[in-house]
Amino acid sequence: MSVPAVEVHNLTKVFSLSLQRDYLVAVKNISFTVGAGEIYGLIGPNGSGKSTTMKVILGLMKPTRGSTSIFGVDSRDVRSRHQVGFLPENPYFYKHLSGWETLQFYGKLCGLKKSVLKDRCAELLAMVDLEDAAKRRLSGYSKGMLQRIGLAQAIIQRPQLVILDEPTAGVDPAGSRKIRDLIMQLKQDGVAVILCSHQLEQVQEVCDRVAIMQKGEMLREGALDDLIAVEDEVELVVKNLPAALQEQIEQLVKDDEKAQLVRVGHPRTTLERLFLSETEAGTKASKTEGEV
Repeated sequence: MSVPAVEVHNLTKVFSLSLQRDYLVAVKNISFTVGAGEIYGLIGPNGSGKSTTMKVILGLMKPTRGSTSIFGVDSRDVRSRHQVGFLPENPYFYKHLSGWETLQFYGKLCGLKKSVLKDRCAELLAMVDLEDAAKRRLSGYSKGMLQRIGLAQAIIQRPQLVILDEPTAGVDPAGSRKIRDLIMQLKQDGVAVILCSHQLEQVQEVCDRVAIMQKGEMLREGALDDLIAVEDEVELVVKNLPAALQEQIEQLVKDDEKAQLVRVGHPRTTLERLFLSETEAGTKASKTEGEV
């Protein structure tokens, strides 16, 4: 049996607010486990304790009670961070460096050898679609480009756990899609991901399991499909349904004493998917016209 990527056991974090013994319980007795190669979503309103939980897992804060571990090593032990990559919500970069120089800098900090670092930087720039901007200074990068170079630096040492705090904040839909594709690629490579985001559609699209937090407490936790299923409803999706057959099905439902017809209509896509589909089609059409 493989060791979980993250284990949080009865975690409580209390902050002292003043000398008058006022205190704030930021996280109250929460427990969860993140499996190797799993994408775990941590969601909740501002002030719910998500960031505090992540900081304790990363060893940046000590728990008041309880424990957290990374691949079986206590988070307070510096060795636990050897296999971790982290992208904070507002990462700070040296804006005078180029994308290539930034990855070189972080690669050296992680102890990568010069012979390995050159190929790794080229690989990551291609992965995050920044090859054409490799020599451009970060001061000229857009918000989406900065997030993607941030994700690249977070995985430069090939970590087995990546913690992402609002990775698509302020990023346009096309950039968000690229970042989500990268997150899914991490999963395919067997990397565990903890994703903290207010973009609930993004969480629903990529996460295997989700925890909902509020005021420091865990409200719900479990497999995404189980959490969002409406238990007392059944959905049937039928393609090319003849009108006569639809009428028969609706009549059968009406004739049953317990069943109730909630709605009838066509399945809907999401606004984001429609936007991406239309804009991508428009881009391809423009390129085709330019080639004629």
